[in-house]
Amino acid sequence: MDIEVLGTLAVREHGVSVTPTAPKPRQVLALLALHADQVVPVSALIEELWAGAPPRSARTTLQTYVLQLRALIASALEQGAAAAEGGEGVAGAAGRRTAKDVLVTLPGGYLLNSGGGTSDVREFDRLAGIGYRAMDAGDFPGAARQLREALALWSGPAFADVHGGIQLDMEARRLEETRLCALDQRIEADLRLGRHRELLAELTVLASRYRTHENLHGQFMLALHRSGRRGEALDVYQRLRATLVRELGLEPSAALRRLQRSILMASPESPVATDTNSERLVRVG
Repeated sequence: MDIEVLGTLAVREHGVSVTPTAPKPRQVLALLALHADQVVPVSALIEELWAGAPPRSARTTLQTYVLQLRALIASALEQGAAAAEGGEGVAGAAGRRTAKDVLVTLPGGYLLNSGGGTSDVREFDRLAGIGYRAMDAGDFPGAARQLREALALWSGPAFADVHGGIQLDMEARRLEETRLCALDQRIEADLRLGRHRELLAELTVLASRYRTHENLHGQFMLALHRSGRRGEALDVYQRLRATLVRELGLEPSAALRRLQRSILMASPESPVATDTNSERLVRVG
């Protein structure tokens, strides 16, 4: 089974889509797919579907959605077996795997058995992890390459075409945070490689989209300053400060203020880095 959630939801068994079009079964599949090969409690699925007000028939209705998903999986398995008729071993394996083997009922919940298939979330985590380790080792070309490859797995917001409830919305926010962390580290790697001019267009968009994200603004300031655009770098700081004060009642962090002073004094800076507490800091000096 191949699973994609970093953008539109796509779940395929033997290359055949098992993604339903109906909103509620789609929600169920999305949550199961995200946690593939793990038990998802019935309580979590009910909370996702009906928030704090489930109907009396919630468990029965959930079972109906599971049956609908199994029907799609069974159809995909049949098509996969038919397509594999040329190879007896493959066809036999496809025939032995049933819909109940793929979408498993277990005490307290359900499990989507991926059968060793692909998951874009797992691949993202793997590539990002390699990228982070490369950063820690000072291998900035390797870090930039691995993190760029990880970020390329995203085609849009997670579960972009799923009407999410409490659980999926929470998971989507968590995944977005992991994407931003990878993006932040990839930009840092590129800055350390002297690619400040190449980053300007991307950082212009990011600073506009994430109007209170201090680290992205700090990276934008560095890229501008290193490109000989000192005045624009200081303008970025002033716009960020105005937004933070107006919308959050906060001043920029001490680290960002130090960066602004270093640009004012035209002193050398080093790229953005991460401390051991995963707080985003701008190091100067």
